Amino acid sequence: MTMLCKVGFVRRCTATLSPALGAFASRQKHSLPDLTYDYGALEPHICAEIMQLHHSKHHATYVNNLNVTEEKYQEALAKGDVTTQVALQPALKFNGGGHINHTIFWTNLSPNGGGEPQGELMEAIKRDFGSFQKMKEKMSAATVAVQGSGWGWLGFDKESGRLRVTACGNQDPLQGTTGLIPLLGIDVWEHAYYLQYKNVRPDYVKAIWNVVNWENVSDRLAAAKK
Repeated sequence: MTMLCKVGFVRRCTATLSPALGAFASRQKHSLPDLTYDYGALEPHICAEIMQLHHSKHHATYVNNLNVTEEKYQEALAKGDVTTQVALQPALKFNGGGHINHTIFWTNLSPNGGGEPQGELMEAIKRDFGSFQKMKEKMSAATVAVQGSGWGWLGFDKESGRLRVTACGNQDPLQGTTGLIPLLGIDVWEHAYYLQYKNVRPDYVKAIWNVVNWENVSDRLAAAKK
């Protein structure tokens, strides 16, 4: 192959690959997920103003910061700059966790939620906690007790096949920090409730059970068992 032919071949390959690489890069960008309900749909339990700020401002900030951090990480990776890669880990954990946690949170809620779960999920709750009420009490207590900011979780332990209640500080993602697969999360950062419930976190935690989407939680359990 002559040099001229080689140049032409490289140019054709580049032209062919560039759209694909561009599409791949764009898919790697995280985006704010749409809600399946209006901001006011969870009232009176969670007011529209909280939902609007929480989703369009707070969650959006985690998404934007995660994208920026990942770009910096890729640059450091390409340069073999391990020091910068290590320095970016806290930002990846915080913003990545914030994005993961909130993406689960929105689907865990529904204007048609509340009540009690059915089927396999209810059976698992009774087996592992004694009753639905006992699970609620245990999860509520763990969630209210979070020091500062964080999340209360109902998770699935794949190794034992059991449900577990726990809490994570800040935006630490449940699976990445404990190995439990997240089924239901309650956000107790103040931005999730302060405008409506002020500093009375227990009232917020009590109210949120009225909008829990048990169908979504059940689907998550079924997926976790596969």
